[in-house]
Amino acid sequence: MVTTQGLAEIVLMVSDVESARRFYEGTLGLKVISPELGGPVFLSMGESGGVPQQIVLIPRPGDAPAQPAQRTSRAFHHLGLMVPRGSLDEARKQLESAGFEVRTGEHPFLPVDAIYIDDPDGNEVELVAAR
Repeated sequence: MVTTQGLAEIVLMVSDVESARRFYEGTLGLKVISPELGGPVFLSMGESGGVPQQIVLIPRPGDAPAQPAQRTSRAFHHLGLMVPRGSLDEARKQLESAGFEVRTGEHPFLPVDAIYIDDPDGNEVELVAAR
């Protein structure tokens, strides 16, 4: 069995890299760590063992099928990002003030609180904080 230590990256195929970059950088505070590559954008959200935890945005090829509008038909369900304990209420206020529809949910077994928003491509993003 292979031993894993954490999550290094999640790669999202997006319809508009610049719009997605503004969302993940400007709205969620991730840091762009890649040089201008004319396509993919690498964003960091922390480190695990010297390797940055990343979200990588890559352009959806023009001939790729469109993402299904109905969430239950998608291969990707959602992305969960941790926020500091006690910061979720303020995050919710900021997101609502910025015009996001903020949804809530209950984790079935972990002591966490969570809110959900959608990125520009309709991918659900969960913000979760320990209680």
